[in-house]
Amino acid sequence: MRVSEVLSIRVPRDLKKRMMALRDVVDWRREIIAFLEERVRYYERLVALREAEELLRGHPVLPRGMVVRMVREDRDSG
Repeated sequence: MRVSEVLSIRVPRDLKKRMMALRDVVDWRREIIAFLEERVRYYERLVALREAEELLRGHPVLPRGMVVRMVREDRDSG
């Protein structure tokens, strides 16, 4: 069993009424948790991409074809 926490939010009254009218059709708890999990994964990936971009900014850019030449040189020397 996972430990859980309470998250309380305010929603517009009209939205809550509409949600309550659909409570026999929609499991709002499950829907909201699934949405939050998806958004957290999205923002975690976004942060990881930004960190990777920042790391790459510190590395020099190699001239076009340099990697191919280096691999060929390494292959030919062995």
